[in-house]
This record gives sequence, structure tokens and C-alpha cells, in this order.
Amino acid sequence: MTFRFSTEKLTEIVRTPKAVFGLGVVSLLLIASLFAPFLAPFDPNKQDLMLALMPPQPTGPHFLGTDHVGRDLLSRIIYGTRVSLIIAVAVVIFSGLVGVTLGVVSGYYGGRVDSVIQKFLEVVWAFPPLLLAISIVAFLGQSLGILIIALASQRWIPYCRLARAEALSLRERDFVVAARSLGARDGHILWKHILPNLIQSSLIVGTFAMATAIIAESSLSFLGLGVPASTPTWGGMLADARSYISTSWWMAFFPGLCIFTTVLAINLLGDVLRTHFDPRLSTR
Repeated sequence: MTFRFSTEKLTEIVRTPKAVFGLGVVSLLLIASLFAPFLAPFDPNKQDLMLALMPPQPTGPHFLGTDHVGRDLLSRIIYGTRVSLIIAVAVVIFSGLVGVTLGVVSGYYGGRVDSVIQKFLEVVWAFPPLLLAISIVAFLGQSLGILIIALASQRWIPYCRLARAEALSLRERDFVVAARSLGARDGHILWKHILPNLIQSSLIVGTFAMATAIIAESSLSFLGLGVPASTPTWGGMLADARSYISTSWWMAFFPGLCIFTTVLAINLLGDVLRTHFDPRLSTR
């Protein structure tokens, strides 16, 4: 038994207003991140104190204005899109692989294996997520890889709990019992019969996890614990704008608007997927 996307279901999802808005925003972000060197009008790290704190110029060279050291805001926002998407996708993939693997093993085998994994989960779950991420970054240093590990340190838990619950139910289903009675090994059953049935629920969890990862990355960058300062990020731009928010509103407004719009679009996509893939919601 496997999960497959039907053309009708995919078309129905794409046609919904939420999906149109969400896919449109995400598509623009992907284009901006992939073609940032061609779309950005200036070097995002080029400083010019003579141009510091210039307001937005709809007909001028600096469309969204400049920051306190004369860097072009539009260029920094475009390059910041790349960092946000890389972190969001990497965190979801890494935490999903770890969480689903541990959850499937825990639910399928049960007994002592299940007990050990769940005790480990409870220990990790006891730490506040942001505080744990701050501790990891402060201890290991600032880099993109360490930031991804820090953000994924607790985000594997929802996948694990969900996969465990699904595995507990699926291991008693007729198709799994039949495969086991025919001599199929545990690895074959997990790969061919258990994991394919977790795609729907894992996809929904992963969509919402991307939004929370973007917020968490912005929070760490705002605190100065994200990627190195030379890398433009939306959270880092908000941190730079703290001292100028009363006089130069554009420094905080545009990065904050990007974070808000991106998180909203991803959450709308997740809501659409949940509505169409959850039998209880789809019948309503």
C-alpha cells in the first residue's frame, strides 16, 4: 500500500485561493534566491556613508532606501531570501529524516526500543526550543551548518511522535501482516509499506515547520547568533534597524514585511494541504 498524488487532487489543491497566493509568493522567493546576483541592483555589503539612511526612492536607484551605513535595502532583502529558504528547507529535511526514522522504528518495534527513544524524546523536549538553539550556536560557533543543526535540534520531535503513532497503527494492518507472513523482512516492510503511508502527514508537518524555521532563524539573527554578520539576513536587518526605527522606518518595515508575507504564504499552503489530505476536514 503506497501513497500517490492524483492529478485531480493536485489540480484541486492548486486552484484554491490560498494555494494560489502561497505558491505565488514561494515562487517569487525561489526566483529571487536563485537569481539574486542578477536581480540585486547593488552589492548587498557595499557601504557608502554618503548614502546612509536614504528613504525609499520609487524612481531612484535605491528603490527601498538604504540602511545606516549606506547599503541598499532591496539588494540585502533579495540576498536574505536565499538564506531564509536554504535554512527552512534544510531544517525541514534534516529534522524530517531524523524524526520519521526514529518514530517509525519506535512504533514498529515497540517494547524496549520504543521506551528508549521516547525517553530520549522527553529529555530533549524539556528544553525551551529557542534557548536550546541559542546554547548550541553559542557553544559551537556561528555558521550556516551549525545554525541548521541548532534549529533542527527539537524540530524532529513532531515528526517522531507522528510517525510513531502511524507506525503503531499500520503494523497491525492487513497488508503489513500479510507481508510479514510471506516472509518479508522488517526493513522491506518499513521501506515499502510503512514509510510510503507517512508522506501525507509528514508533508503537512514539514510545511508548517518551514514557517517556524524562518521565524526562529530571524530571531537568532536578530539576537546576533545566526549566520555570520557578513551574510545578509532578514533578522539581521531588523537588528540593525533597532536604533533607527523611530527615524528610518523603512529599515525595519521591509524586512519585517518579507518575514510576515513568507510565513503567511507557507502557512496557507500548509493549511490547504491539511484540508485536502485530512479525511475529517476534507469531508467537511
